[in-house]
Amino acid sequence: MPMKLAGSCRCGKVSFRLESHAPVPYQLCYCSICRKTAGGGGFAINLSGDARTLDIEGESALGLFRAEIVDDDGNCEISSGERRFCTHCGTALWLFDPRWPDLVHPFAAAIDSDLPVPPEKTHILLRFKANWVEPAIGDRDQRFDGYPEESIEDWHRKRGLWID
Repeated sequence: MPMKLAGSCRCGKVSFRLESHAPVPYQLCYCSICRKTAGGGGFAINLSGDARTLDIEGESALGLFRAEIVDDDGNCEISSGERRFCTHCGTALWLFDPRWPDLVHPFAAAIDSDLPVPPEKTHILLRFKANWVEPAIGDRDQRFDGYPEESIEDWHRKRGLWID
């Protein structure tokens, strides 16, 4: 049975619940969008959840942000990813992308439930890290300047951490 997760914003105006087959907070994202909207340590951690199970209280307090993404050639596009946050306290809550309608990615920092401790971490988009950030990369950790090929689901399954 999937793990039930409960989360909320800092001020309590928004709370949410969902189920996750992949609840281990292992992937640290250093992109400028994550670190500027949700990263206290110079990175943000997204989990993976079943979008069909997302239950929200306080929807009227939700804001929506779609980031501008500039590629290496200077071309800009608006992300299809919908970053949700509390309009009262600014807490980053989750990311939903309609290209993958079955998934929602809550920020681990917004989860109030106890989460499993990751046996190793994956550091992604390191080419965008802030100059002051010194990633604490463990011996078993993976590191990527871009995105890894291994999905969140694949990572959990490969390590026997996927919850059916």
